[in-house]
Amino acid sequence: MSEPPPYRYIVVEGPLGVGKAALCERLAERLEAHIVHDETENPFLRDFYSGRPGAAFQAQLFFLLNRYKQQQELKQGDLFRRVTICDYLFVKDRIFAYLNLSDSELLVYEKLYGVLAEEVLQPDLVIYLQADNKVLMKRLQAQRRRDLPEVTAEYIQQVNQAYNYYFFHYSDSPLLVINTSEVDLAASPSDLDALLDQVRHLKAGTQYYVPLSGRRDRAGDLNL
Repeated sequence: MSEPPPYRYIVVEGPLGVGKAALCERLAERLEAHIVHDETENPFLRDFYSGRPGAAFQAQLFFLLNRYKQQQELKQGDLFRRVTICDYLFVKDRIFAYLNLSDSELLVYEKLYGVLAEEVLQPDLVIYLQADNKVLMKRLQAQRRRDLPEVTAEYIQQVNQAYNYYFFHYSDSPLLVINTSEVDLAASPSDLDALLDQVRHLKAGTQYYVPLSGRRDRAGDLNL
C-alpha cells in the first residue's frame, strides 16, 4: 500500500472517454481505497442517443436520482475511516443537463437538483483529466458499448468545451488539472507513482500537472 494522501475523499472527473474509471481503479489499488463508480446503466440512454423526444429529460433525471442515492450511501458509509475515490463529481449531472435539456425541462430539473445538491458531500480533492477531442473520440471508439449508438464528434466537442469551461471556474475544493492527451496514466506505473506524489504535496487552489511520460515526449519532439 502507498502512503495515503492527506485527502479522504478524492474525485476523478473529465469528459467522456478520458479514462476516469481506469485511473480510479489504479489509485484505489495503490491506496487500498474504497471506490465508487458512476452507474452507467440507464434504460433511457439508447433512446437519448437515438434522438427520441423527451428521452434526454428521462435519462437526465434517472442519472440524477441514481447519483444522489449513491452519494447518500457514501455519506453514511466509512468515508472518514478510509480513503474514498469516486469517478464522478455530483455537479457533472448539471453539466450534461445544460447541454441536453430544453429551457422548460431545465426549470423542472433545477428545482429538483437544488434540493438534492444540498445533501451531497463536497470532495477534499478533484483530479480533472483533460484530453483533445480527437483523443477522446479514439478512446471512446476503443471502449464503445455495442448496445448503444456511436457518440458523434460534435457532441464530444460540446461536452469537452462544457467541462473545460466549468473547471476553469471551479473553486469548491483543491483542483489538480492533468492533460492526458499523450499519456495513459492508468497504464504507466511510473506516471502513477509521480501522480500520487503530486497529490500528497498538493496545496489549496488549482494546480496543473504534466505527467512524466508527457514531459519526455515533449522533450523528444524538441530534439527532433
